[in-house]
Amino acid sequence: MHTLRELPPELNPLVRLDQCGAHALSNHELVAILLGDAPCDENPVALAERLLMQYGGIAQLARLPMGELISQKGIGFGRARRLTAAFELAKRISAPDQERFRVNSPADLFTLVSDMQYLEQEQMRVVLLNTKHRVIKVVTVYQGSVHTTVIRVAELLREAVRWNATAIALAHNHPSSDPTPSPEDAAITREIVKAGSLMDIDIADHIVVGQGGRFVSLRERGLGFQ
Repeated sequence: MHTLRELPPELNPLVRLDQCGAHALSNHELVAILLGDAPCDENPVALAERLLMQYGGIAQLARLPMGELISQKGIGFGRARRLTAAFELAKRISAPDQERFRVNSPADLFTLVSDMQYLEQEQMRVVLLNTKHRVIKVVTVYQGSVHTTVIRVAELLREAVRWNATAIALAHNHPSSDPTPSPEDAAITREIVKAGSLMDIDIADHIVVGQGGRFVSLRERGLGFQ
């Protein structure tokens, strides 16, 4: 078994963590510490380097479902469980306090739903807002398919009525990584804006979330908003 203890001090991420602090460690060194020691042909540092190279970086690795992590050579159930838990904590720490958060711009909306960039499946969320555009609640309305033949406008507005929200903002992700809105995205936005005006519910924005922190505001592009 190759362990962290076998590595020379200058290459041992545990030693470097103690001496230099976590901020000085590279992504693969931090992942190596999470992996810990386990029966494996590779030491944890080499395994972490291989995984990050294989998937193209830490953000892509964080998007993997636990089942795929388990299937990787040298990972196993215990290591996959630790990685999954650590990545989930990182996502939650980066998310703002929803109840106090105010959505004043597309960037604010993306900050609120930034974890969507890591999703493997398509998802649509409705952000319920009060008169000052403070967040009341974030509701996941669709999971697995965000297609105009599936989406029902009434379902998107139902929670707004239930929670007495005066405005809503929409967000959905493109797992393909490209956040460019499709003609269907514009079409469904147009329908929602029309329905919202009839119910006196303002549609603040609709953003499409891609990978790597990229997003597009349909309002800014004039797609579906008059």
